[in-house]
Amino acid sequence: MAQTDAGQEDEQAKRRRIRRRLRLLTFIVPLFTTLVLMGICIFLGIRLHKVKEELLDAQAVINAMPVMEQAESVAERTVDDAEASVYTVSGVDEYKRIGIDDGSSSEEDAGIRKVYLTFDDGPSGNTNRILDILADYDVKATFFVVGKEEEEYQALYKRIVEEGHTLAMHSYSHKYSEIYQSVESYSADLSKLQEFLYDTTGVWCRYCRFPGGSSNTVSRVDMHELIAYLDDQDMTYFDWNISSGDATNSYLSASDIIRNCTVNLKDYDEAIILMHDASNKNSTVEALPKLIETIQAMEDTKIVPITDDTERIHHISND
Repeated sequence: MAQTDAGQEDEQAKRRRIRRRLRLLTFIVPLFTTLVLMGICIFLGIRLHKVKEELLDAQAVINAMPVMEQAESVAERTVDDAEASVYTVSGVDEYKRIGIDDGSSSEEDAGIRKVYLTFDDGPSGNTNRILDILADYDVKATFFVVGKEEEEYQALYKRIVEEGHTLAMHSYSHKYSEIYQSVESYSADLSKLQEFLYDTTGVWCRYCRFPGGSSNTVSRVDMHELIAYLDDQDMTYFDWNISSGDATNSYLSASDIIRNCTVNLKDYDEAIILMHDASNKNSTVEALPKLIETIQAMEDTKIVPITDDTERIHHISND
């Protein structure tokens, strides 16, 4: 009888332990699940915020890039519709040419078309390739760079300067959502880049290009205020009157880029061509040799870097 009672007590104790564990589990499992879900929500919230910023920046580029016609899929293009799909500059007949005739232009340049190859967003993994091609053709270009402090990029800033190209400013962060919040945020970003480039290369840059151009549609501050700020700082901004199209379409072929850059080139005495120096712009690099050869083959035409003598191509006047 005593053994039976003892067995029953052990069984009851075992059941009590099981019940306690079950009660504990009913508390721990929901708590753990709640914490996991909260963690996932926080992570997704952070990712969503970053994605929204990236989408804003991407939309800014799309809105700011002056595209008259959106091309169909490159794979679907035919020879007949190729020219109709060329990317051109919005309001190209209305761009402002703010020239300063200080008498410094040589007489030998009279009647000569000047073409400026400009590269935004570098340095990148493609910068050395671009510089090698420019060196092969003895051509000078203009690089509107951003701020990259990693050691691998330091030599690229220096090489741009040492090989006689024009080093110019785009923005330090290239984050539209930040730099276009106010005049103060823009000036802080640009000043940071200007000082960074001086410390890196010894060049005090005075030329710049607004991310998205002066006609961008995402700035929260009136672009005339930013232009006035640049004037006060004795800095000059340059837009473009010919677009390669490589900013709005990652899948453009080299032949598309060459066509975009040259189809209307003869319409301008001074042509500033917009291209991009980025690791994913391989087609731009592939197009560069043939583009240079095509321009050099044009009568009374030469490729030069931006200098003080360059006529100011502005989408928005600073008047």
